[in-house]
Amino acid sequence: MPSRRDLLRCAVVGVAVTTALGAGALAWSSTLLGEYSVMDMGGGDHGHDGHAAHGAVGAGASVASGTTGAAGEVDVTALTADPARPADVRVELVARQETIDVPGGRAVEGYTVNGESPGPEIRARQGDLVEVEFVNESVAAGATLHWHGIDVPNAADGVAGITQDAVPVGGRHVYRFEATDAGTYWYHSHQVSHEQVERGLLGAIVIDPAEPPAVAADLDVTALLHVYGGQHTLNGRAEDEQVTADPGSIVRVRVINSDQGTAAVWSAASFRVLATDGHEVNGPTEVEGQRVLIPAGGRADVAVRAPARGDAVRLHVGGARSIVIGDAAASAPKAPQPSETLDLLAYGDATPVGLDTSTPDRSFDYVIARRFGLMDGRPGNFWTINGRMFPDVPMFHVSEGDVVVMRIVNDSGDVHPMHLHGHHVVVLSRDDVAASGSPWWVDSLDVRPGESYEIAFVADNPGIWSDHCHTLPHAVDGLVAHVMYDGVTTPFTINGDAGNRPE
Repeated sequence: MPSRRDLLRCAVVGVAVTTALGAGALAWSSTLLGEYSVMDMGGGDHGHDGHAAHGAVGAGASVASGTTGAAGEVDVTALTADPARPADVRVELVARQETIDVPGGRAVEGYTVNGESPGPEIRARQGDLVEVEFVNESVAAGATLHWHGIDVPNAADGVAGITQDAVPVGGRHVYRFEATDAGTYWYHSHQVSHEQVERGLLGAIVIDPAEPPAVAADLDVTALLHVYGGQHTLNGRAEDEQVTADPGSIVRVRVINSDQGTAAVWSAASFRVLATDGHEVNGPTEVEGQRVLIPAGGRADVAVRAPARGDAVRLHVGGARSIVIGDAAASAPKAPQPSETLDLLAYGDATPVGLDTSTPDRSFDYVIARRFGLMDGRPGNFWTINGRMFPDVPMFHVSEGDVVVMRIVNDSGDVHPMHLHGHHVVVLSRDDVAASGSPWWVDSLDVRPGESYEIAFVADNPGIWSDHCHTLPHAVDGLVAHVMYDGVTTPFTINGDAGNRPE
C-alpha cells in the first residue's frame, strides 16, 4: 500500500501535469505510446551553416551489398567493418541471468558474461579486427553489447532499436570492428540498460598501442569499478587489491567507472594521468594533493611509481576501494580524499587538436533542464533538451566530413555525464574559459549544475548515434538525443514486436 508521502507526491505531480497540459505546453509529451522509430523523433536540427561535402561511409567502414535504399540512402546495417577481412581476435561472450557471487561481499541477482561479472576482459592490439559472437542464454528481456568509447561502425554499436534488434533468449549476434584507437574501454548491454548495466552485464576491453606509448609502464592493471546491490567493488570483488611491483617500477592503472555517478581517484603519493577515455595526455605532470574525477562511463589511466623496497603506496579508486602497489608484504595507510580537483582543462602540454573549430560546418545547442509532464503515459519530473521533452527532442543532423561544435548547458540541478556514441569529442572551453592544456578528448563528460561546455568533433563515422546522459535512469526519463548523418536510415524500431528498449 502506498505511503501518505507517496500519495502526496503523486497528487503534487498530478496537479503540476494538469496545469501544464492546460497551458498547452505538453502537446507532444503524452503521445509516446507504443512502437516508434528514432528517425521520427523531434524536429530535425541542422545547426548553423552546414556546407560540408557528403560521403557514403567513413574510414574503417564498408557498405554491404543490397543494403542501400532509394536515392542513395544507406541502412545502418550496411555500415560494417570490412566483411572480407579475417578477424585477428575472436571471442564468444555468453550472457546469463543468474546469481552473481561477489567475493568479500554478498551474492546478488543479476547478469553474468561467461559466468562472471564483470565479464572477461577483451585484449586486442591497435589495428586488430575484433570479432565477438554474443550469445543470449537466459536474459529474458533480450540483450545487446555496446562498445563504450570505441568508434565502431554503426552496425556494431549495439543499441537496441537503432542499430539492431535485441538478441532474444537462444539468439546470437556477431559484432565486428577494427580496434583503431588504443586505450581503455568497456562493453555493456544497451537493452534495458538502466537495469542490465547496473546488475552486471558488462566488462572491460583494452586496446594495446601498436607503438610504445610516451610513458612506458612496467605493469599494466585494470581497475573496473561497479556497485552491486550497494556493494562497491573493484574488478568484481568487494575488497581492495594488492599489486606486487618492483621498487621504482611504473604501474599503469586503467580505471573504468561503470557506475551511475562520478568516481574519484587519489593518493597520498604523486601520480600522473596518462589518458582520458582512451586518449593519451600530452606531457602529463605529477599530481599531488588533488583528486581526479571520472564521470559515469568514463575512464582514466594513471601512472603510479612503486616506492622503495619494503614499502607500498595506496591508490584510492572510487570512494570505497583502493589498490596497494609495491612490496607484497607491505601495507599503506588510507589517505583522506582531497577537496581540490585536478582541472583537466589545463592539465598537460598544449598541442594542436588537428581540426579547425573557428568556422565549424555545424553548431548546435544542447541545453538540459527539467519540468513536470507526461512521458509514455506516466507523470513525472522529466528532463528536457532545448526546452522540449522526449520524444520531441532534437535530432542533430550532420553530413560526413562536417566539423561540429556543440554547446552543452546544464540548467538542471543534477550532474550529467554526457556520452556521444561513435565519436570522441575535444573540449574547447568550460564556462567560456578556453582549454589550455593537453587536448582533452573524451566520450563521457561530466556537466555539473550551472556549467556550460563547448565541445567539437569531426563527423567521420556515418550512422545514427545516441547522445545521452550515462546516469542511465536519467536517459530513461528522457535525457537522450541523437546525431543522424544525412542519408542514413534504420529499419529498427523501439517498443515493437522485437521488444527493443535501449534505455
